[in-house]
Amino acid sequence: VSQINGCAYCVDLHVTKAVEGGEDPRRLHALAVWREAPFFDDRERAALGLSEALTLPPLGPVAEPVAEEVARHFAGDELNALVATIIGINAWNRVMIVEGVAPPALEG
Repeated sequence: VSQINGCAYCVDLHVTKAVEGGEDPRRLHALAVWREAPFFDDRERAALGLSEALTLPPLGPVAEPVAEEVARHFAGDELNALVATIIGINAWNRVMIVEGVAPPALEG
């Protein structure tokens, strides 16, 4: 979501936290091409598709194929939490972009 929105501060923050949490950097590098990359399972792809659909929404509801795929992997409270997370990240991206917050400088 932060990558789509062009929020450099948030991308830097989330990538740093993900690596600290043990995420494989190759998966993080491949997020820009998640449809083509072999590093994501069907559940992750459904979440990424919904993230794109809610970040760059068309005029109207989420496309039916996206909604159907998400429904195959998420339901009830889990789906609500996913949607709330996507919306929350979109909101924070906009705050950071408007405020002009930049990532901290590289060390060294």
